[in-house]
Amino acid sequence: MSQRAAENERLAEKLEQLHEESPDKGYRRLNDDLRHDCGIHVNDKRVLRICQVRDIRSTVKYNNRGCTKQEKNPQYLAENLLDRQFYAAKPNEKWLTDVTEFKWYEGSKIHKLYLSAILDLCDRRIVSYVLSERNDNPLVFKTFDKAVKANPDAHPLLHSDRGFQYTNRTFHHKLVQAGMTQSMSRVAHCIDNGPMEGFWGILKRKRYYGRRFTSKHELVQMIQQDRTYLPQYTERKGSKSPENGQTEHPDTLRNQQVMCSSHTTSSKSIENFGFRCFFAAKTLKKVWVKMWVNCLTHTVTHTTN
Repeated sequence: MSQRAAENERLAEKLEQLHEESPDKGYRRLNDDLRHDCGIHVNDKRVLRICQVRDIRSTVKYNNRGCTKQEKNPQYLAENLLDRQFYAAKPNEKWLTDVTEFKWYEGSKIHKLYLSAILDLCDRRIVSYVLSERNDNPLVFKTFDKAVKANPDAHPLLHSDRGFQYTNRTFHHKLVQAGMTQSMSRVAHCIDNGPMEGFWGILKRKRYYGRRFTSKHELVQMIQQDRTYLPQYTERKGSKSPENGQTEHPDTLRNQQVMCSSHTTSSKSIENFGFRCFFAAKTLKKVWVKMWVNCLTHTVTHTTN
């Protein structure tokens, strides 16, 4: 075996290890990891060739029919009051909700698991979620009841698609009793519920696509294991601080996240303002130089004449 082939073998083993840790990364991002984390500097095309030989591929969002089922004769329909205004100034101002589908395999038999969740548009955290083997009304009703129980003083705008659970009159009555306003996406406009759909996409690309789950327990554990996606403190149980072991109320955690987000946004705004000022000054300098040259040229011409 030549030296080049031996190097390719070592690179292939390293790439397979990195891909196993982050299956959503393509060959360019894998090469970034090689460069920054491993100190290995190779060409992107070389990494691509090795990935093609070893069948190392990024997990992508596969096309599917989705699990949204519209009622032929919906009992209640709401207008699109959210109107793609995906910004909330404070927690519990705007909520999004949806149901997504997962699969696990028992031999050749396919089992389905459904996840219903409610997302807060302010800090993009999950307010409540419920897992069930059936995509039915109780799944959505339980999710809503958990959110209301955890946030008894919340009266947000609740936006969803036109799935049969959300057009059910009982669900609408629940919203009215909780003092909430209902909003629904337009037909065939999934972008009207964009942040919720994006949340499903991130969760599945990071944890689900490219894997084959052979037990329900394994699939449920995958969904629940990362607090980044489905934090346990949303159930109003509190979260223990690793420093002093004291329990901190979820509202405090959420307020801290909002403050942190606001600080980050302010910093970015200042940075962007600085860049704009720099380029504006640069442009003005070019204009001034051009005017000065024109003036000088005009003066020289006038003197010559």
